[in-house]
Amino acid sequence: MQRYFVKDFDKEYSNTFTLSEDDSYHIIKVMRYKINDLIEVVSKDNMYICKITKLGKNVKCEVNEKVLSKITNIPNVTIAQSLVKEQKMDYILQKSTELGVNKIIPIKTIRSIIKIENDNKKVDRWQKIVKEASEQSKRLDIPIVEKSININELSALQYDYKILCSVNETSINIKKALQNVKYSDTILIVIGPEGGFDKKEEQVLIDSGFISTSLGTRVLRTETAPLFVLSVINYIFEEW
Repeated sequence: MQRYFVKDFDKEYSNTFTLSEDDSYHIIKVMRYKINDLIEVVSKDNMYICKITKLGKNVKCEVNEKVLSKITNIPNVTIAQSLVKEQKMDYILQKSTELGVNKIIPIKTIRSIIKIENDNKKVDRWQKIVKEASEQSKRLDIPIVEKSININELSALQYDYKILCSVNETSINIKKALQNVKYSDTILIVIGPEGGFDKKEEQVLIDSGFISTSLGTRVLRTETAPLFVLSVINYIFEEW
């Protein structure tokens, strides 16, 4: 059953939702749903089984059943990802969403080969990608994608755990860095560009409280690193 996100119930009816034009197009043209077909609707972290009552520019549906959904057990995780080419960024956004990330912050670094000219346009596109990935992976929420920031702005962010993924041989293992993390903690994971961070950038982050952390003996691609870290966090905290 396909899942869609809606901000709130219709003002006129407490058990009815109106879907966006994009979602309505998907329902009619892609999924080929008809009147009385069932869909999943998520609103304010609650999930409902709904029956389609009206097709058109804005599909309407009414609640059949409210479903009790299992809440994730992993902490609140933000990935600060150095800007990469569009295809790789799309992959990171999609897979990070599937693995439970709460927020993604693109970061501008000295070795970033990508420069953003229109932040708002990019963020809108990225937000659509994480929305679709949230629907596909049956999440109850959609990660937030922020506008891109620089290293100094990143260094000023406040989190319970701030982890810098590094290839520095003196870095501590990611498992050790996460060993005392609790579910209620917030975690910021910083991933460098394809050429790695400049030494001055790393030092700025370390001086502001980031833990220089190793992901093992292998050097991972920038698009692999966030997925590896999120998988480790899922393994530690999820109930299997």
